[in-house]
Amino acid sequence: MIVKKLKILSQNVHKNSLIINTLLETQNQFDIISIQEPPWSEIHKIPSSSDCEGEPLMETNHHPNWIAFARIPLEKLDTLRVIAYINARLSSLHFLLCRDIINHRDISLISFLNNNICYYMMNVYSDSSHSALKYLKDTEVNINNVLLMTGDFNIRDSLWDPSFTFYSSISDN
Repeated sequence: MIVKKLKILSQNVHKNSLIINTLLETQNQFDIISIQEPPWSEIHKIPSSSDCEGEPLMETNHHPNWIAFARIPLEKLDTLRVIAYINARLSSLHFLLCRDIINHRDISLISFLNNNICYYMMNVYSDSSHSALKYLKDTEVNINNVLLMTGDFNIRDSLWDPSFTFYSSISDN
């Protein structure tokens, strides 16, 4: 399969499951849905030898028409910050989450093959301390063929928002 254009939706859902469920159910015309601040909550309890009530199974939204790509939080109190949903009709493009290149809780780097060329797309959530942006600036990673970078960068700046009167040095990065 060779794809000449991709339709991509990027949205911060502020941990709202209903928004993600609605997007996954109704936005099938998109090829990729890039989400910032997805919900990460207990789905149900799973049997446990150490807890008679069971251990909580933490997850986010799934849908049969979409393949989810996310870095699973490493600690119990950690939360998911970015996730990408790839329309299942594109599975022959061999999408892959590239944690070996970028391994940050607020950044996902996904590769895919199109016409035997490897391309990348990045989804970024920048928190109030801009840790993801600082990581990208400070990390010496040379990635060719970054096709797209989406995200919620949480930077207000007069450069692109005339109603905001301040300049942010973070926007330079």
